[in-house]
Amino acid sequence: MQPNVTLDPTLPVDRPLFSVGDRQHPQHRTVRPISVYALHGLASLGDRLLSLDSVRGSVVTVDCQTDNTTVMNAKTVDDFVDATGLAIWENTVWFVRGHDVYRCSMDDWVPERFMTLPYRLDGIAVWQSTLYLASQSAGNIMIYDCTQKRRITSFSSPGIGVENLTVHGEELWICDRDEQTVYCMDRATGELQFSVLTPYSAPTAIAFHPAANGESICYVAYASEEPYIRDDPNAPDPHQLAFRDRTFIHPLHFYYNPDQRYALSNGYLIEMFYVEEISALETVELPNLEWRIALPAETQRQRVRHVESVGLPFTEEVQNGQRVAVFRFPDFESQTVHIFGWKALIEVRGIKYRLTPRDVESAPPLPSDFQTQYLLDDDDLAMETPIIQSAAREAIGRETNILRQALRIRDYVYDRLSYGIKPHIDTPDIALDRGVGSCGEYVGVLLALFRLNGIACRTVGRYKCPQPCDRQGVPLQPDFNHVWLEFFIPGYGWVPMESNVDDTIEGGPYPTRFFMGLPWYHAEISKGISFEKLRAPDLPEELSIGQLAINHVRFTILGELPPPSA
Repeated sequence: MQPNVTLDPTLPVDRPLFSVGDRQHPQHRTVRPISVYALHGLASLGDRLLSLDSVRGSVVTVDCQTDNTTVMNAKTVDDFVDATGLAIWENTVWFVRGHDVYRCSMDDWVPERFMTLPYRLDGIAVWQSTLYLASQSAGNIMIYDCTQKRRITSFSSPGIGVENLTVHGEELWICDRDEQTVYCMDRATGELQFSVLTPYSAPTAIAFHPAANGESICYVAYASEEPYIRDDPNAPDPHQLAFRDRTFIHPLHFYYNPDQRYALSNGYLIEMFYVEEISALETVELPNLEWRIALPAETQRQRVRHVESVGLPFTEEVQNGQRVAVFRFPDFESQTVHIFGWKALIEVRGIKYRLTPRDVESAPPLPSDFQTQYLLDDDDLAMETPIIQSAAREAIGRETNILRQALRIRDYVYDRLSYGIKPHIDTPDIALDRGVGSCGEYVGVLLALFRLNGIACRTVGRYKCPQPCDRQGVPLQPDFNHVWLEFFIPGYGWVPMESNVDDTIEGGPYPTRFFMGLPWYHAEISKGISFEKLRAPDLPEELSIGQLAINHVRFTILGELPPPSA
């Protein structure tokens, strides 16, 4: 019998990845300057990038195709230590350090203090005689007239983290380290146009650089630490966990759909295996067993190129609009060894929706079939318990706008739960009373509070591809599964919301990077249905899949995709 194969005819299997000959395409290649430690400034200078290493104080030019690196301020590096931001106008370089704004000529690289502000500064951009200054401590982006050192106006910072800036035409672009997000803002009015998620964490600088085809490439610098295994031959145990600086520059791809109000960013082609190995804890015999495993979904950020069976063939069914692989065992015996599952080639991208409370003020009522399907306690949500009902009222107060309600519920749950792995998932009332929960328990509490407040929602999962995305061609195995949720906005549709990963700061403020957004590494496999389920005429209620099999999950990042488009 031939393996079951499902192909999407609109996405051919032999579609090439984004590379050109032996040298990667400039919109694909990661730029790795030599002998730098933490890049916190970026600007375009001729045919090269100019970048600032805050640790060494080096201002370097970098060839984007060869990584050839040249120090420009060899005699004044001490004056640039701990500096952040970098901007160029004509022959003048601008940067900030602490509360001070500095400038210097590229003829001598000797900085002079231009002005001092009462707030710590993080980023800078310049356009003619106008300075744009980002300050996390002030919570603002401040605009100054260079000629008179006079403050013109200010805009509220779009995120909660340390931000850096660049001007591109009539737009002000902001990268936020904690939000893992780049924002596009009208530099005259401060109106936020859209935002995109960056493929890597900790973005620290941004700049636009001209490409050979006459267009511009948006480059983003990243700076953080990474763990690695250090080999110390003098130690009794030579393999030791250590940390090292990790900094590089990578193109940011983006596409904004103004009609559907979402933006896509960098994408990757990944190969994913999900396979079960029969390894039962005790003898079980089940005639006419169906073993159902959900298949990857088609969404605005995820496209399935190819699906095939592994080990045993399956037939495909559709359940509530979701594709499911069905493996049939006429006479299942737990002592008979099998491996079975599926392999998929999936295109995944980052997505961020751009909806404001004003956009949903006139939303229509929730459809009646959604009320019966997505507002009920159909998964042990403990919605009738006093602790959950009280939390549902307290979470939203008197708020009536659905977006503000959703965000208030999320923040309420973040205030009262801390993340912790547990061997099993408790009901929401127990998790909320305990104050510690896994991602599944976060989802349970969120679902209960959403539904009690009339917001339709559903569980989504199931795995995240291990990061970072430059580990390509290497089999990667996630340590845990993962679930999050989607909530429904009448008149618009379903939007995603992460369960617990934005609960990063005790007591807030919390990032909104994954509120109505998902990064590239989420594999959407089941929406509102069970990811895996057994069906048999005489199936014991107490029998679980974990008693019968061990699952094997493996990702391989095959390459980066071309920039997204319509």
